[in-house]
This record gives sequence, structure tokens and C-alpha cells, in this order.
Amino acid sequence: KFLPNSSLAVAPMSSAGADTMADADINPTGNFDYFPEAQGLYDPKHEKDSCGVGMIADLGGQASRSIVESALLILENLDHRGARGCEVDTGDGAGMLCAIPDAFLRREFKLLGVELPAPLQYAAGNVFLSRDPARRDQGKQLFEATCASVPGLKLVKWREVPVCSDCLGKTARNFEPSIEQCVIQATGPLASDVRRFEAALFVLRKKAVKAVDEVPDTPLYVCSLSCRVINYKGMLTCPGLARYYPDLLEEDFQSHVALVHSRFSTNTFPSWRRAHPFRYLCHNGEINTLRGNINAMRSREGIMQSTVLGPALAECFPLIELDQTDSGIFDNVLEVLTLAGRSLPEAMIMMMPQAWQNSTSLPAEQKDYFKFNSAMMEPWDGPALVCFTDGTGVGASLDRNGLRPCRYYVTKDNKIILASECGVLPDIAPENIIEKGRLSPGKMLWIDFAVGQITRDHEIKDKLAKSLPYGQWIKEGSSMDALVKAGPGNGMPSLEPPLRMSKLRAFGYTLEALELLMMPMANDGEEALGSMGNDAPLAVLSRQPRSCYEYFYQLFAQVTNPPIDPIRESIVMSLACWIGPEQNVLAKPDASHCRRLWLEQPCLLPSEMAALLDISQLLKGWRVKTLDTTFPKSEGPSALQRHLRRVCDEAVDAVANGCEIIVLSDQSVCADWVQLPSLLVAGAVHQTLVTEKLRTKTALVIQSGDAHEVAHFGLLLTFGADAVYPYMAYEALSQLVDDGKIADPTKMHYAYQKAVGKGLLKIMAKMGISTLHSYKGAQIADAIGLGKEVVAVCFNGIASQLGGHSFEQIAQRVLSLHDRGFSLEADTSIFTTLPNLGLYHWREGPEVEKHINDPMVIAKLQEAARTNSRAAYASFAALHNSLVKGSSLRGQLDFKPPRQYGRAPIPLEAVEPASEIVKRFRTGAMSYGSISMEAHATLAVALNRIGGFSNTGEGGEDPIRYPPMENGDSMKSAIKQVASGRFGVTMEYLSNAKELQIKMAQGAKPGEGGELPGKKVQGGIAKTRKATAGVGLISPPPHHDIYSIEDLAQLIFDLKNSNPGADVSVKLVSEVGVGVVATGVAKCKADHILIGGADGGTGASKWTGIKYAGAPWELGLAETHQTLVLNGLRGRVTLETDGQLRTGRDVMIAALLGAERFGFATAPLIAMGCIMMRKCHLNTCPVGIATQDPVLRAKFEGMPEHVVNYLMLIAEEVRVLMAKLGFRTMDDLIGCADVLRVDPSVRDSGLNLAPILTPAHMLPDAGKIGQVERRKLNGQEHFMILQPLTDSMLLQDFKMTFRYGEASVSEGRKLTNIDRTVGTLLSHELYKRWGNSLQAGTCHAKLTGTSGQSFGAFALKGVFLELEGDSQDYFGKGLSGGALAVYPPAQSLKAGFVAEDNVIIGNTALYGATAGVCFVRGIAAERFAVRNSGAWAVVEGTGDHCCEYMTGGRVVVLGPVGMNLAAGMSGG
Repeated sequence: KFLPNSSLAVAPMSSAGADTMADADINPTGNFDYFPEAQGLYDPKHEKDSCGVGMIADLGGQASRSIVESALLILENLDHRGARGCEVDTGDGAGMLCAIPDAFLRREFKLLGVELPAPLQYAAGNVFLSRDPARRDQGKQLFEATCASVPGLKLVKWREVPVCSDCLGKTARNFEPSIEQCVIQATGPLASDVRRFEAALFVLRKKAVKAVDEVPDTPLYVCSLSCRVINYKGMLTCPGLARYYPDLLEEDFQSHVALVHSRFSTNTFPSWRRAHPFRYLCHNGEINTLRGNINAMRSREGIMQSTVLGPALAECFPLIELDQTDSGIFDNVLEVLTLAGRSLPEAMIMMMPQAWQNSTSLPAEQKDYFKFNSAMMEPWDGPALVCFTDGTGVGASLDRNGLRPCRYYVTKDNKIILASECGVLPDIAPENIIEKGRLSPGKMLWIDFAVGQITRDHEIKDKLAKSLPYGQWIKEGSSMDALVKAGPGNGMPSLEPPLRMSKLRAFGYTLEALELLMMPMANDGEEALGSMGNDAPLAVLSRQPRSCYEYFYQLFAQVTNPPIDPIRESIVMSLACWIGPEQNVLAKPDASHCRRLWLEQPCLLPSEMAALLDISQLLKGWRVKTLDTTFPKSEGPSALQRHLRRVCDEAVDAVANGCEIIVLSDQSVCADWVQLPSLLVAGAVHQTLVTEKLRTKTALVIQSGDAHEVAHFGLLLTFGADAVYPYMAYEALSQLVDDGKIADPTKMHYAYQKAVGKGLLKIMAKMGISTLHSYKGAQIADAIGLGKEVVAVCFNGIASQLGGHSFEQIAQRVLSLHDRGFSLEADTSIFTTLPNLGLYHWREGPEVEKHINDPMVIAKLQEAARTNSRAAYASFAALHNSLVKGSSLRGQLDFKPPRQYGRAPIPLEAVEPASEIVKRFRTGAMSYGSISMEAHATLAVALNRIGGFSNTGEGGEDPIRYPPMENGDSMKSAIKQVASGRFGVTMEYLSNAKELQIKMAQGAKPGEGGELPGKKVQGGIAKTRKATAGVGLISPPPHHDIYSIEDLAQLIFDLKNSNPGADVSVKLVSEVGVGVVATGVAKCKADHILIGGADGGTGASKWTGIKYAGAPWELGLAETHQTLVLNGLRGRVTLETDGQLRTGRDVMIAALLGAERFGFATAPLIAMGCIMMRKCHLNTCPVGIATQDPVLRAKFEGMPEHVVNYLMLIAEEVRVLMAKLGFRTMDDLIGCADVLRVDPSVRDSGLNLAPILTPAHMLPDAGKIGQVERRKLNGQEHFMILQPLTDSMLLQDFKMTFRYGEASVSEGRKLTNIDRTVGTLLSHELYKRWGNSLQAGTCHAKLTGTSGQSFGAFALKGVFLELEGDSQDYFGKGLSGGALAVYPPAQSLKAGFVAEDNVIIGNTALYGATAGVCFVRGIAAERFAVRNSGAWAVVEGTGDHCCEYMTGGRVVVLGPVGMNLAAGMSGG
């Protein structure tokens, strides 16, 4: 049942009125997976998941009932790491992978009249089938027929798996499969060959799925099919797994190993097959490089062979199940590597290698081993904890950055318990535990049940590294350094100045590109800083011939996976990799795999390119083919696509003829020949070779005239290039030398190459990718304004949600640029002949780029703000809206006449007053530090006067602003931001908020942390941030305590405990898939979600981040609103947007696309006097806003009245528009996108705006899950805050302290891992009563057991938490003066447990601590005291990255530390 076609003619929707589809209409085919088809801006391919993982095993392989029961209890204690959808009883997924329970299966099948063969001579597996009887029978028949076609396999019997459907939630039950268990017998030679039996079962499964796929509406999914292990899983809650599958409760259902998994997905759509575990593993994490890994595996199929699988391997292609999650796809590849002959640990190391390139402690043999492996496969890069088993052994491995937790216990009764948290089996006696450990970054452990003991990481890798002569084999390859030394040594020829100038113009070089971007790179080896965001038009809307690169924006990590830190954690990153032809990845290792070329850097120097072109003389048997990538000007625009096809065909022929290196070169550009854009060429050739399964047989080198910015290199590489030779960039540097602009010409090429390399690391790090090897071909960018045909040919698999320019339209721009180069008279003076288009800074003139922040617009806005003149505001709005029409997506939209959606204009006096509308307004998160105290406080006063919210930004807030002013005003910001730098985030700060905002990303630099130059870190800024005066601050990317979606849920829980009266907000930035991410955030129980536009301002950022990352807010907001509606979650959260909002028209469009709150940042600064000099990062703001210079601050003339006037004028314009459109209140119009249409007066850009304009409530699948709502109608269920948590009991224990301030002691309370955030609510309540006045130790809680995450988070002075036991991640997070102590139980110590040899707390302890003391008797895991700015701590050992970016406090480590100690530390 859908809502009427338009919701606009009816009253505002209420929860009671929101309807859902009838159950019978939802799943007529009996499918057990439901993902809506792509609709509006929603696309199911962007769905993600994360999770909690657990494992228990008997080291000796002794099966028992206790293993299964313990696994079920572990799963139940990980329930908080999973999630629910829009129903409390529908989980995201839970499951168990265990050994075949032989006794149980024998008994069950005997009841069916079948005597099972001996163990390992039969396989069993659970199969999901349709609930529709006819379709179920058809699926079984296809499976049986396929089984009969595989030699050596005999299907013995089907068994209906008993289930308890009553425990399912409504959605899970609507899509519940029919579950049957099949037994397959090995016959003939397979009966005595387990390896080949497993291979035959793999072939059966693959062929059966392919057969079923050819029959519509016949769903079939084999959970597992093995003679060793079996999988029980589903769309279940953690406690619901055992209730749903009674098999798991049977006494003879026994195992020696069990893996369990609690899933957290970014949707509420039922997907039984996507629940973990898979056939070999369960995975907590995300594969960031998945597109590239998939493309590489597709290409490898062209040369893949296996002696075990034989000819049947080809029948199993494609090996990857594209309808699975990244975890399922990882499992696909792990499975085939293992079946082909590698051990499970060896295959895992190959796919998830540790960070070996920059290690100084790794033995040479292991380095050689890793380097050899990298010649066969790129890393599957991203945060990951993987547990894996094939029944003969069990292991676990952690990603190279350690961005997932993994804790384990080893007991005296020969058990290992490993999970995302410790203490998941709370009843283990302390004296029974002999070891408490954790996996370190990139490390692994493995238990071979035949051996009966744990094999540690160094033992595993040392044995593998020494098993074959890898170092000797590596010498079979060559390196670029060796080539250069053996090569001609004369570099590449240079152009004569006249031709040089023509080509520079033809390839799109501008004066800005050379002055602003290339000169700093060549002189300093660094990218230049910029500020104040990007207010230039989208490339597709620009009237200038913008390059193909400018249609793209880099993707970045937010929420489901973390970006990483390329500055302080560069040790885990690398640009080095092999290029050239690969060998069969399934073959036995030998020297042939290393006959490739090793590059340290993908940006080639002239000497390197010369050596590469001469490679056939230097490396025996290597051939290089140069393909011309130009087209005749005389053939016109239609020639571009034709010649692109020609180059692709030539590339295929070259590879077929055995060319190891293909050079794609546009060097022949001249007056008559025009370049094919390098990015189109690289993408098209790469895609063609992938499709033909030829890509792994050659290297692609781009000899490019147009690549000169860091972003250009990133795009070329991520879309398929192996290396880039930017010959015209070097020509531009030569011209700068001629004009005296380069300090040291002898070093300029190296400095430029260095700057490109550092920039690439930053681009990769934004997406959480550590190695260029994984980034290449991974397509980590999406497009705005490229037509579907262009995307299909050149960039297949990426998103270009709105379509756009065709090949012919691109060709017209290329020809226009070419004419600029070859229609002017030659002139060797670069500064008189290169154009200055004003792409970065506003320039006056007819042939320049437009900017929204035009000087006339600024002047009119300031006039309106200062005079409160509606006429001046109208002039400003008209100018602004005119500029927006030519630059942004909202400029392409207009309002329909009211009669078209069933309304009529109403009198202005009938519309909600402006005084109510302005309460929806907020200022952007501009930090104290990026702007002056005067400007920051003025914004706060203004917003407090009108009932809006101002935002602290990430720099903290000086407590002197908390008390009311004498005139009744308040300088206190309502929104307190909690960002990755955690500057000044104390209990006092948190308790003084109305809203707590988690900064996941920032529009001007998503995937990066904030940046404050040292010149601005002065006086009050240094004090408030608890930093060292004069030392610049570059915040880490948001990865320390928000490195996955369940960790974001934990931070939201922490903040809700720190101030239950404040809403918790999460700031995201628009990109394709942000709606899916926002759905996950809503499931994390955020109250408020902000979708920032990529064009937002910033105080300081590299230009690449400002220009090439993130998407317009119109796309992200519309997608988020639509996706939340599809998931039945829209009514739980408030949506906000920001990004160059200026007028009432902007506000109206944002509201109609789904926003309820509206952020303004640059515009209020302009109202206070900003003139957009874009000097914020230089501390030279002439009007005293973005500076800390006392002389310049004295020039500040802004007043709260100016900001109030401006915002009230916007609200009045909103009222006028509402009256014209027939709306009385803002609530009525939110999400009513059917009021909008494409403006008939705009120039046709080829954009298809229908996906933005599709009303969410009218999407085909709206209402299938949950209720259809257009705005927030219900609060989040923060029920855990209100339940009797440990803190609620502590409040009772310390009632005398609350009444009189007396010292109190609480004793005897036992904690388990589900007792999270202990001490935080207590600290908040104490602050409300006593402020910071309590003496240390006033409230002393003596606790025992294993605490949950965030023990003592933000604990206030006066609170002393003493824990006899152990704890998890985020111990002492944000410690605000409290005291913490943790030590092992007395029983453990009496039994010989050695505290200093064992791990007692998890990752990221004391993150962002500002004051207090902490005593840890034992080892802390990774990232201890990161961003500590005041706490004192003693610990008996730490993992990697201890004291990273610390600015204050003291830390004593009485024991070993991991790598990267004190990186970026500037105080303490």
C-alpha cells in the first residue's frame, strides 16, 4: 500500500498515518534476500556492513558440547556490536560456523532411513530455498542435476532443518527461506582424497548457482558445503540464533571449533545470505579496494589454471559472487586459493599482508617473501579482523593498520577464546586463564588441531619465508633504479619554447596552475594550502572548457571504515609496487612470478621514462609498444570516440602479441592533431583489457600532456594506469626556470615527484587505503556530469548519478582548448600568454570562471546585513541566484506552480513566522582558532538571540563563555563538536551542550582532519586546545575511536551518557552512497544527521581536498532522505545540510529535498565583514575574522545584529516563497520534492535531474520496510541510558556525595563486557551538582570483572574507578580529571599470571584525555594515549602508535612499545 501520489495536498504525515505494504505483496516469489532495485538516488551496490566476531576452539581438536554452548554465549555477549533495523526483533544477521557434528547428523539422518558414510567421506550443508513449494522443488531439482554431473559426487538425502519462526521479527519472517540440509557422498577416488572431494563440492556449488541464475525467481543459496565444516546463519538477532535453529541446542551437536558473528549493516533490508559466517571465515571490517580487487580477479581468470580443479575451473568462472558483500567476495577468493593448494594461513597472508615495505625490524627473508607475494596479488586493503577455519585448524588475522580490535584468552583446559572484545565468556575462572593477548596490526595466529598448540605470527611467517628461495627469485625481476643506471642516461628531449607554449595552452595549463600549484611543488616538495572552499561551477555546468579530471571527485571513508593518517602513520603506507605481466595466481610459487618491474614511485622522471622506452635493450624478452592517443582535428568532435576505440583495439592487439608494457602517448599533439584526454584513454584501455581478461598481462604507462595536478595522477592511477610520465608538467617547470620562478632547477623534478607522491598518499589515506598497489584500478572516484555511455566505456562500475556530457560534448571542449593552444602567436613569456581563468580565485573579465562569492554579491549581502534593508537583500538574492543558476545543481531547479501539486497560494500572514523559521538555522563548525574569539563569540551571541544553534567547531570552547553576559546574551555555542583532534573535549564542555556533534567528515576536506597553521596557535587558542603555542595542528583523520560503524554507535552511546539531555549529531559529507552510510548512522541511534556539501569553506586545506573531494549537498541530501525512507528510518532522525547556502530560495530547495535544519558558515562571516581574500591559512585576514594577529583582530567590526538581520531576511524570503507555494509551516514542505522541476530557462547540460526530484515517499519500494515518513516524528530509543546501568546504581551508592560532597566508597559490583561507558553518566551528574570542585577520589568505586568499552570515559575530577579485572577499547577516553586503575584479579596472580606479559586493556585508551591519572598493571593494545593533552599515566607496555599526536600530560611505559612511538608528539 503506497501513499497517494502526492503527499502535498494532505495534512502533514504522522506516525499513525504512515503505512506499510501488505505482507502478501512484499515477497510473492518467496525470495530470502530483498534489496530494492536502484531507484531515485539509492543504489544497493553501496550497501556496507560491519560486525562483532567471536571464536572458541579446543587446541587439541577435541569436540564437545561446551564449545557450541560457549560459542552461543559469546554471540549473545556481542549483541551490542550488531544492530536492529526498524524492528527490535529483526536483527541484521547472526551465525555460527563449526565442525561437522557427526554424531548429531548420523542420528538425524538415521531417522530418515540413511546410514551416513564414514567422516570425511560425506559432506553436509544448509541450503536456503524459496518458501514457494514449486520454486523450492525446482531449485532442488537443479541442484540434484548439477550434482549428478560432477564426477565422484552422489546426493544422499535432503533433510528439512527444523526452525522456530516465531522468534523472527516481521521483516525477517516475510523473507524467511525454506532451509534444507543436504548430504553429499564422495565416491570413487574422491572417497580417499579429501582435498579433491572439497574441490568437487566447490565445483558443484558454483555450477548449481549458475544453473539457478538462469531460471528466474528460483532463489538458491548454499550456506556451506564441506566434509569438515557447516554453517548455521540467518537474518537473526544474536540471542535468536539458537532459538531459531533447535539443532544447535541438541546435546550431541558437538564441535571442536566454532566461529560466531554479529552483523551491523547499513540498511534494514532483509538479507539472509549476507549474514556471516561464510564458508571459511567471518569478517569484521571493510575492503576499501574492492572494485580493483574484483577487476584484477576477473582479469586473472584469463590465465588461471589449477591442477586440483582441472578443466572444471573454467566452468566455475566468474569465481566472485557479485551479489555478496565484500566479506563474501573475500571468502570466494580465499576459498579458491586454498583449494588450489595453499594453506589457509598462507592464502590469508597473500590477501592481507602486514605493512612490510617500511619496516626496519622485519627479517630480510620475510621482506623477500612479502615482496614475492605482491608480485602475484595486490592487498585486499581495509580495516579487517578475519577469523577463518577449514576444520583442520583455526586462525585469525588483523589488517596492517590494526583498525579492528582482537582480544583472546588461552586457558589451562586447552581452550582459546578470541573475539572483538575480551571477557565474552564471563564465567571463566581467573585462575584458569594462562594468557590474555591481542592481535597486533598485520599479525596472525593459527592453531593446527593435529599439533595442538598455537602457532604465533613470527613462527608462521618465518616458516613460510624460509620454505623457498624467494630472495633469489626476486632478483629475476628488475627495478626502475637498475634500469636507469643501465639506461641511456640522457633523459627525454625538451620542446622548443614556441611549441612548448602552444602545447601548454592546448593541454589546459593556466597561470593559476603554474603559480598556485606547480611552483610550490617544485620549490618545496609540497602541495599548496588553500582556504574558504570551492565556489566555482561544477565542470559540467561551466562555460569554460574544463578538463575531464574535473568531472570527478575522490571517494573518502566515513563511518563504515576509517581514513588513515598519511602524516603520523606513514610507516604503514607505500607507493612501491610491481608492474608488468603476472603469472597464474594458482600456480606453485617459482621465479617466473618475479619477472616484473619494481617501481618505487608512479610519477616517472624523464630519466626513468627514457629507460622504460629502452627496456627491450635492458631487459631480455621485454617489449614496449607506444600507442598514439591523438585524433585528427579535421575529423571533428565525432572522432574522439572512434579513435578511443581504435586505441583500445590496438592495446588488445599489443597484449595478444606479447607486449609487456604499453605506453599511451599524446606527444604528437600539434596544430592538426588533438589529444584524446589521458583519463578517458587510461580508463577505456584498462576496462577493455579487464573485459578481455588481458589486463594482468601488461603494464599501462600514460605519457600525458594534461596531467599536472596531484588529483590528476590519483585519477589516472585509480582508473587503471600503472605509471604516469607528465612530460608537459616538466615542460612547464622548465618554462618557470626560464622565467626565474624556480629556486633550484637541479632539484625541481625530484621535488615535484615528491609532492605528487605525498599527495597520492593523502588521497589514498582518505579512503583508508595504504598501498598504491591496491589503489591502482580500484576506481576510488565517482563522477558528476559524465554521460552513461562515457562511464560504461571508460569507467565501468563507478557512479555518475545524473548522467551528463557525451563523448561529443567532451570532444567539443577538448577542441576548444586545442584552439587556445594553436591559434595564438607564439610567445616565450609564460605570464603573458597562459590564460588566467580564475578557477581558484575570483578574477574579473569575460573569459574567466564565475564564482558564487562574487565581489558585488559580497557587497550587497553586507549592505543588507548592516542596514536590515529588504531592498538590498533582494538585490543580493537576485545576484546570488543568477550565479547559482550557472554553477550548482540547485540552480538548475525551479518551483512548480502550486496547482500542479494540488495546492494554491495562501496569504503571507497565514505562514509560520520568521521567528520560528530561524530556529532551524545553524552556523557552520568554524573553530575557535580558525577564526578569532571576536568573530566566534559574535556568531554565538547572534544565534542564541534568535533561538538558532551556533557551533564550536573542533577547537573547543573557552569556559569563560559559559556564564550569561550582563545584558542577557550568551556567548555559549549550543553545538559542541567532538572531532578527531578532541581539542578541549572535557566533561565540562560536553555538559554545556544542547547538541553534541561527531565530526566524521568536513566538506572542504573529507577524509582529512582539521588543519591550523602554527601562526594561529597562540594564547587562548593553545590554552583551550591544550596544545603547544606556535606549533601547527593537523588533526588525525577520524579513525581512532570511530573506525567502524559499531564504534560510532559506541561513541554515540558515550556522548549520550556524558549529557543525556543533548541530542547527538553526526556530520557526514555528500558522496555517492552517503544515504546508505546515514542509514547506518540512524541505526547507531544518532538523533541528527548533517549532510555537508563538498563546496563548504575551510580555514586551511590542500587544494586537492578543496577541489576534488566530495559531492554537492543536493545529491547527498536527496539520496539520504530517499534511503532513510526506503529503510523505514526517516522518522527517527533530523536532517540538516550546509554548503554555500545563502538565500531563502536555497533553504526552500534544501527543505523540499529533505532537510529540516540549515547550516550557514561563509555567509555569516561575510555579514560580519569577510571580503573573501582567501588568506585564512596565512593569518593575514584584513578584517580581523580569520586571524589571531592582535593588530588585525582590532579591525573586526562585525556585530551580532548584522548576523541576526541577515538570517531574519532569509527567513522572511522563505515565508514569501512558502505563501506562493501554498505551505503554512516548514514541517508541511519537508521532503516534498515533487514541488520542484527542472528550470526551463537553464542551458541544457545533459544532466538528468529526475533522480533528485523523485519524492522519496513515491519511490516504488517505499513502505516495504517500516513506515513511510518525511521528517523526524519519533525520538531515538536511547533506552540503554534509561535502564539500570552500572552508573545508575553508582548514583545510588554515592548519594551522600551528591547531597553533601562527602567522600563515598562503592564496593562489590561485578562488571561484564556489556557494561559499557562506566562512570560517564556518574561524572555528568556530579558536574551538574558540583562542577569541577570535588577533591580527587571523592567517589571511589571498587569494581571487578571485565568492563565494556569506554570504561571511565570523560571521568570527572573526584571520580576514582578501580577495576580488578580487564577492560576493552577506549579505556579512559577523554579522561577529564578522574582517576582510573586496572589490575589483574588476585586469583590470577596467585596462580602465576604475570601481569606485565599480558594485555589488560584494549585499543585507543586515554584518547583525547585532558586531565587525570591512570594506572594500568599490564599491557595496553594499540594507540595508547593518542591525543593526550593532560593526563598522567603509567602502563606496563603498549602496542603501536603510543602517544601519537600527544600535546600534554605524562606517560610512563614500564615495558616494551610497538612501532611509531610518539609520532607527531609536540608536548608532554
